Amino acid sequence: MTENNKTQLRVGRLTKAHGLKGAIKLELFTDDPERRFVPGAVFTLQVPTSSPWHGKTLELTELRWYNSHPVGFFRGVADRDAAEGLVKAILWIDLDESETSSEEDAWYDHQLVGLKVVRDGVEVGTVRLVEHLPAQDLLLVKTPAGEVMVPFVKAIVPSVDLAAGIVTVTPPAGLFEELPDDADEPPAAEPAE
Repeated sequence: MTENNKTQLRVGRLTKAHGLKGAIKLELFTDDPERRFVPGAVFTLQVPTSSPWHGKTLELTELRWYNSHPVGFFRGVADRDAAEGLVKAILWIDLDESETSSEEDAWYDHQLVGLKVVRDGVEVGTVRLVEHLPAQDLLLVKTPAGEVMVPFVKAIVPSVDLAAGIVTVTPPAGLFEELPDDADEPPAAEPAE
């Protein structure tokens, strides 16, 4: 979502009530929690329209770590019942689109969506979405033949050129095309002399 040079950045998901005082365990979608999850940070909530939290924001009062899991405390969430009402909510923040990541080889989703995907100098599709999974991120690439899930790893996506609007890929055989049926069969052994 973009408005007045601002976009929404998904930074986390509320996963489970923690304790009796309204704390909620978080799944983080940001590499920079020290910057995104500070006291006073305000998050737009993505919840079902039937939720009493629909259309509201949530303000973080404290972030703690328990057994290496982040746990958030939020203004207006005073007990376990209130916390359970927020489970599965997605947290979004407003982000200025001109903001760039300070990390090398790190991009925001909105910077990648819409870029041309090029393989061997030929355009094969367009980045439609970035999926963040526990093992690795995936680029969902729209191609004429359908959607292709491309692991967003250096070996397969060696370069991203935002200025040129190009993501270069070097995928393994079969990722963007069907392999012939005989490709899975081992080569025939030559007869012994």
